[in-house]
Amino acid sequence: MGKPSKEFISPKTLIPPAGYSHIAKVNRGTIVYLAGQVSSDASGRLIGEGNFEAQVEQVFRNLKIAVEAAGGTMANIVKLNIYLVAAVGQAEVPKLRAIRNRYVNVENPPASTLVVVSRLAQPGWLIEIEAVAALED
Repeated sequence: MGKPSKEFISPKTLIPPAGYSHIAKVNRGTIVYLAGQVSSDASGRLIGEGNFEAQVEQVFRNLKIAVEAAGGTMANIVKLNIYLVAAVGQAEVPKLRAIRNRYVNVENPPASTLVVVSRLAQPGWLIEIEAVAALED
């Protein structure tokens, strides 16, 4: 049967990851790049103005819609790049992780990067997440 289509690796010689994998290795399949998703609905309306948890929930709903439109599922996500507005604060990160964990495979979580930024492209957006998915052939 050969190698699995993707492997999640966290070497013991690196810092233990908190809810992510250090490496997502794609052995075969189709790579799909998902543009950064924000907390807007299909009409462009901001969802959860001033409410971090509501915005995170909308962002993950949008990621789910996007990956499904490409023929995949959230289980196909191998990489997340998370951009968080500095005004949100570190205390909100556990809330982000709790919501993320409802959408991703927590046993083999995607490789992830969290970047704190001064602002995003539109006022009111508190978080933006882009993703990479590996679909089975």
